[in-house]
Amino acid sequence: MSERRLATESHDPPAPTGSHGRDRRQQGQEAVEDYAKAIYALSRPDPTEPVTTTAIAARLGVSPGTVTAMLKRMDKLGLVEHEPYRGVRLSDTGERLAIEVIRHHRLIEAYLADALGMPWDRVHDEAEVLEHYISEELEERMSAALGHPDRDPHGDPIPDRELSFAVAEDALPLSALEPGAVGVFARVSDGDPEMLRYLSERSILPGAKLEVTGRQPFGGPLVIEVGGAEHAIGEGLAERMFIVVGPRSAGS
Repeated sequence: MSERRLATESHDPPAPTGSHGRDRRQQGQEAVEDYAKAIYALSRPDPTEPVTTTAIAARLGVSPGTVTAMLKRMDKLGLVEHEPYRGVRLSDTGERLAIEVIRHHRLIEAYLADALGMPWDRVHDEAEVLEHYISEELEERMSAALGHPDRDPHGDPIPDRELSFAVAEDALPLSALEPGAVGVFARVSDGDPEMLRYLSERSILPGAKLEVTGRQPFGGPLVIEVGGAEHAIGEGLAERMFIVVGPRSAGS
């Protein structure tokens, strides 16, 4: 376990060992890591703005009171900075913890998909559990076995061993594009297995070139062309697909 993670456990007393070698301290640490990752994700649109208790509760599916209690614990651990009546931001230590867990999660997804052949719609749930328990040595061995990948199966960037991200591409949600736009499918939210299966069955995978050929009115689906075939993409899915836009087709 890294020094970063050990630092967040230092206020917890020893606890009896439970099933599979996990103890209550480790289970509590898992929750801390989930909160750090959630706050990190919620802060991405504008890292300068604090994240509200309500937003954290909605993302994790818990009550605001539960969130408040956890944030008090994380504040004592030096992982968050609280602004009364506004919300919290991750401290530098908290942000590094969140990115460490993200690295674990995305490396596990890549290993399950590329080394073990697990379908991309199943790797997220497995990684959600395993991300809390892999060692630094296993993390590095997995990365080396895959050739140190910089993307997971869904196109999300994998932080490097120094917890730095490569420069992010200027990707836009598919829902923001108009007919005639062309680009490359860069990444997609990994939280909905049915959505991922829908895309996979149609060979719409990260790296695929596409063109928006139509948009139905009144919130109807977009129509995209991929590999010579047209597909209707509903608004909910289009908001979760991110495209690196290129120059328009000749004559458009």
